Amino acid sequence: MKTFNVPITYRSPLITALKNRRREEDKMKRDFMPALLELGSLHIYLARHFGFCYGVENTIEISFRTVDENPGKRIFLLSEMIHNPLVNADLASRGVRFIQDTYGKQMIPFEDLLPGDIVIIPAFGTTLEIEQRLKEIGIQTERYNTTCPFVEKVWNRSAQMAKKEYTVIVHGKPGHEETRATFSHAAAGSPTLVVRDMQEARELAEYIKAIAAIIPSNDPATTRQKEALATGLLSRFAGQYSEGFDPQKDLRRIGVVNQTTMLASDTQAIADLLRQTMIEVYGPTGAAVEEYFADTRDTLCYATLDNQSAVMGMLETPADLAIVVGGYNSSNTSHLVELCEEKLPTYFISSEEKIVSPKEIWHYDIHRKLEERKENWLPATTPARILITSGASCPDAIVEAVIRKMATFFGEEAHLDVLVGA
Repeated sequence: MKTFNVPITYRSPLITALKNRRREEDKMKRDFMPALLELGSLHIYLARHFGFCYGVENTIEISFRTVDENPGKRIFLLSEMIHNPLVNADLASRGVRFIQDTYGKQMIPFEDLLPGDIVIIPAFGTTLEIEQRLKEIGIQTERYNTTCPFVEKVWNRSAQMAKKEYTVIVHGKPGHEETRATFSHAAAGSPTLVVRDMQEARELAEYIKAIAAIIPSNDPATTRQKEALATGLLSRFAGQYSEGFDPQKDLRRIGVVNQTTMLASDTQAIADLLRQTMIEVYGPTGAAVEEYFADTRDTLCYATLDNQSAVMGMLETPADLAIVVGGYNSSNTSHLVELCEEKLPTYFISSEEKIVSPKEIWHYDIHRKLEERKENWLPATTPARILITSGASCPDAIVEAVIRKMATFFGEEAHLDVLVGA
């Protein structure tokens, strides 16, 4: 397995030792049960998989190496390198400037860039339009393109579907950087539409059924009915479809890909729903299914899938609460929070600093999109049983800091030092 050179401050001796031990015990990655840290009156269960993935470590290595190898040069990041405030702040402290924020809002005009500038493309990738804009300025992006290979895999899958004249349905968050990039690449070769969730997929399915149910006719009333349905769909999905999208024509052959950090179960459910819709509309035979629905395999990245599977395995362990660590604008991390919330009280924090005391914690509510204070959050059970995981862009050092903060509340710090030295 390839190793990357990332700042040592992001590493954790404790987490590294635990992960190495689990790799030795479970080389085929078939065991998704958590690792238990028995710290006297505190029992911490760490998810089998969490933290930096291949794409994140790759982009961190390239970005920091670029800074080191180009003293005196103006270096820009197209947007947040990854969705972690610590890592982005570290790069900003070394003089790297951000051209856009995570939602695509321009912070530095493209007109201010010069041919000799360096622009790093983040792990999420970028749109074809922005790539062309940078090339027109004279900026070469190939060497500094850190797009995750699993994101590129989705783009390649979309291109394959386009060659077979399927419309691409992207399961993703329309405003997310990766979804914007995937949409751009897919739309270059095929009609493309984004669905955010199962509710939007159901609405799309109903439009597909309604449009197909209209018997072809030159009757003006029939024409008006079709146009009304098409107008309704375009209005409902405004801003989520490619230019020139024609519902009457472009929803006859479809396939599903996704933003790689979505919930695997949600993507599968959406694909199953749309596949069944096409069967109902066009017939039950295998040939008909292949004719109207692309046989696409799941396009989630391995790390997202492993982390989600590890959380589901972790949740089989009886516990008092769960802590999920990561950036508040991290899609993959928010989905881990969703999974945990289904089973027990869950606190989404960006660092150990959010844990003020056994009586007070500041955590992020993913539903109301705000950070809030919670009192008396830590139960008085003995031993206290805490589940912990983190997102794919969270440094292990932050997870260790959270564990150590928890250990201090119970006077069990010495147990951690024994584990590191074991």
